[in-house]
Amino acid sequence: MAISISVVMLLLILAVIFLRSGGLKVSHALVCALLGFYLASTSIAPTIHSGLTATADIVSGLRP
Repeated sequence: MAISISVVMLLLILAVIFLRSGGLKVSHALVCALLGFYLASTSIAPTIHSGLTATADIVSGLRP
């Protein structure tokens, strides 16, 4: 749960930065959000979730 909230916050911050810098239009952000909602309701959602979890585990296991 903490990882998904962190990812959502990171993506939200990036979207706000892109919107303010002019690199992302509001219509593009809306399309991306709708794509995310539609992907969450498909059968590929568990695969995406496990891939993100595995990536987060790998990144958290790295030692500088």
